[in-house]
Amino acid sequence: MDEPSQDEVISLVNSIFEVTDFTKSEFSLEFKIGDIEFKSKFEDLARRLEGISYVCKLEQDNNERFIIIQKFTIKKHRKWLNTSWTPRILFAIVIGFVMIDGYYRTSGTNSIIEIGDPLEMAAIYTLSLLGILGTHELGHIIAAKAHRLKTTWPYFIPGLPVIGIPTFGAFIQSRGLTINREILFDVAIAGPIAGLVIAVIVSVYGAYTAPVLDEEFAAGLFEESRLVEWEQGEPILLSASLALFGKGSGGHEVIMTPVLFAAWIGFLITFLNLLPAWQLDGGHMARTLLGPKLHRYATFGSMAVLVLLNYWLMAILILVMSQKNPSATPLDDVSPLSTKRKIAYLGIIGLAFLCAPLPSSFLPSFLP
Repeated sequence: MDEPSQDEVISLVNSIFEVTDFTKSEFSLEFKIGDIEFKSKFEDLARRLEGISYVCKLEQDNNERFIIIQKFTIKKHRKWLNTSWTPRILFAIVIGFVMIDGYYRTSGTNSIIEIGDPLEMAAIYTLSLLGILGTHELGHIIAAKAHRLKTTWPYFIPGLPVIGIPTFGAFIQSRGLTINREILFDVAIAGPIAGLVIAVIVSVYGAYTAPVLDEEFAAGLFEESRLVEWEQGEPILLSASLALFGKGSGGHEVIMTPVLFAAWIGFLITFLNLLPAWQLDGGHMARTLLGPKLHRYATFGSMAVLVLLNYWLMAILILVMSQKNPSATPLDDVSPLSTKRKIAYLGIIGLAFLCAPLPSSFLPSFLP
């Protein structure tokens, strides 16, 4: 750090905080502060320092608080992530994959019972699924902008159409510094909540339009292998949508239409994101509430839940990724989370349960 910049930083810190001690080293500046109310002051300092290429971190030791400031090193991102064409190309690929998947699923369903033109149904399916995922990412972006945090546009991840799911979701990258726990929590919770609202709407519409087959007729189709038993688990919210139209009880078989499948994927992705694991949205929320040590245990607990639900690959992925980069750490990891956010997290746990792909044998306890 050059001397003029250090003088500017020292003057800035002294103008905001009550500095009781100061230490200067070759690569950093350390300020001991005596302020009781420091959260908003630190947030102001962090934003102003970021503008002059410095980064600060708040630490606490035996009720004594220290601000450590260093020259900010801009992290170089991969070239393919930096280009503005990358998210556009990925989005176009995902649209194509979802359309292909929807066309295939509609054609297969039409061989049993007519639900509509394959191309038209594929378009509705694409709008439904990408509407859920896009709204999820839009929730993150809006919350980030509200906290003056810069992000990239969403990167949609192509999946495996026809043989699996056509997209594995989407993600955005932060282009700024996460200052405190509340910002980390707010940005994390906004995505799943926004996406879940659309998933519920798609679920209700899918349940309303889903055809039902007579039980005896369906049994014949099962024997001919033209109809396959759904074994991927069913979220309670999806079961509730079907029950809303009298389609969740026995005596008939509900056809998994493309739109209903889009809702199922939406609930699945929401459930996975709400797990208190690694750097998933739920992981960020859990980290702000539990701290690094308990968050690590929550990550292992999440993997155990995934194994019980037979989602081994996701559990293994979280295990591998969490070893490389366990959790996000805000610059101010001292200020506690507000009470209203703690209460909101209890609601998140409930929503994760409602979105979980539960085995069919578990559902009768809750729904007829």
